[in-house]
Amino acid sequence: MYHVKRITKDNEVDLRLPNEPFTAQGVMEVDFTKGKWSTKFVASTESTTETFPEENYQLEDIDGAGFALGLYDEAEKCVALGIFENRWNKYLYLSDLKVVAAHRGEGLGGQLLQAAKVFSQEQGYRGMSTIAQDNNPRACQFYLHADFQLGGFNNRDYFWTSQKGKGDLYFYWEY
Repeated sequence: MYHVKRITKDNEVDLRLPNEPFTAQGVMEVDFTKGKWSTKFVASTESTTETFPEENYQLEDIDGAGFALGLYDEAEKCVALGIFENRWNKYLYLSDLKVVAAHRGEGLGGQLLQAAKVFSQEQGYRGMSTIAQDNNPRACQFYLHADFQLGGFNNRDYFWTSQKGKGDLYFYWEY
């Protein structure tokens, strides 16, 4: 049994939940035709293993911009973390979502999103938004499965970086 708690001074150490490797095999292709977005998963015979850099989150910064939620197991160990930012457009922004590798595929990310939805509706939000890279199809498929809809694509942000060639998919979930 899992339960969600807001990250506060009492449990701020859980902001340091490490980023663990994930495997990507393929990409999400997007299309915008006649005013509608669509996605298609394109499998690849090659897989890559990636790990996002550590963020070094500070509670004061997170609380100043929004809030963080942790998902805890029966032993009170944090097994998933969500970082949420307030935005002007009535969409709460999900800036980070991570689940301990041993617990991926158990629905914990969805539980965190549902808890954030309740909290954000109390604050007057009408939806949530987030971004995932096109070369992380499991994340993209997770958001689509969680009722997010594709709302945009950007293939320029990484142009002058070591990640050149990647693109961001913009997802929106309207409550």
